[in-house]
Amino acid sequence: MINSKSTYSQFIKTEAKRLGFLSCGISKAGFLEQEAPRLENWLNKNHNGQMAYMENHFDKRLDPTLLVDDAKSVVSLLLNYYPSETQESDSFKISKYAYGQDYHFVIKEKLKELLFSIQEQIGDVTGRVFVDSAPVLDKAWAAKSGLGWIGKNSNLITQKVGSFYFIAELILDLDLEYDYATTDHCGSCTACIDACPTQAIVAPYVVDGSKCISYFTIELKENIPQEMKGKFDDWAFGCDTCQDVCPWNRFSKAHSEPLFNPNPDVMAMSKKEWLEITEETFRVVFKNSPLKRTKFDGLKRNINFLK
Repeated sequence: MINSKSTYSQFIKTEAKRLGFLSCGISKAGFLEQEAPRLENWLNKNHNGQMAYMENHFDKRLDPTLLVDDAKSVVSLLLNYYPSETQESDSFKISKYAYGQDYHFVIKEKLKELLFSIQEQIGDVTGRVFVDSAPVLDKAWAAKSGLGWIGKNSNLITQKVGSFYFIAELILDLDLEYDYATTDHCGSCTACIDACPTQAIVAPYVVDGSKCISYFTIELKENIPQEMKGKFDDWAFGCDTCQDVCPWNRFSKAHSEPLFNPNPDVMAMSKKEWLEITEETFRVVFKNSPLKRTKFDGLKRNINFLK
C-alpha cells in the first residue's frame, strides 16, 4: 500500500501512462467559477442548437462534487487518436476520430482498469469514470490540470502534441497533489477562424455549435438547412478543418492504440461507394464505429446533401 498525496498522484500518472494515455493531470474538485457565466451565455445565445442535453444538469456540469459524493480530485486524461494515414482523396470525409472503433468503449475499459489499480494500491477510494457522455466540462478540467489550453477553435491544444486526442476523467474522493494551468499559445493566429467552412467560430474562443458541420452531420436529427448547401467541403460525418489547419498539429504523432486503427474498408471507400452504401453494408462496416450514432438514414441524408 502507498500513502501520501504525492506518491498517490505519481502512481496514478504512471498507471495512466502504462494504460496508453498520452498524459494525465490532476485538479481539485470544486465549482468552475470562470466557466459558469461562459456556459450560461453560450446557452442563452442558443449556440447549442438542438443539443438540448447541454442545458440539462447545469449545476452538475460546473461542480463535480454533485456527481461524486465527497469528490476531492478530478483526474483528467488524454488519449491520442491521430491516425497514421488518411482517407483516399476521392471520398466523402469522416472525422479522424471515427476511423477506428468507438472510443467510448475503448476509453471506458482503460478508465475502469485505472480505477481498479487505484483501489488495489491505495485502498478504499470511491470514484466514477467519465467519457464525454456525462455532464462534465472535459476541456475546462483538462486545462485546469495543465494538460493544454483551450484554443480559439474551443479545442484543448498542447504545444507538444496538438489537439487530436480524446479527453476523459476520473472523479475521486481522494486528496491528491494538484497541477497548474498552462498558458495560452494561440497568439495572433486566426487559422482556425479563417478556415471554418461554415464560419462557426463566431469569435476567438467562441464556437456557435449550431453552425458547426459536426453538429449538422451528427447531432441534428432533421434536414440540413438548404443555406448550408455547398459549404460542407465533402464532410459526411464530423469535421476536422479547424484542427487540420492549427499550426500546433504539426506536432501530432500517430497513435499506438490498435482499436483506433483505421478500418481498411472505410479508408478505401470512394464517393461512388459512399453514395451506393446499403443498410446491410452500413451495419457490417460500422458495427463498432462512432458512425453508428448517425444511423443509416442519417448518414444517407448527409451524403445526399453533399451530392
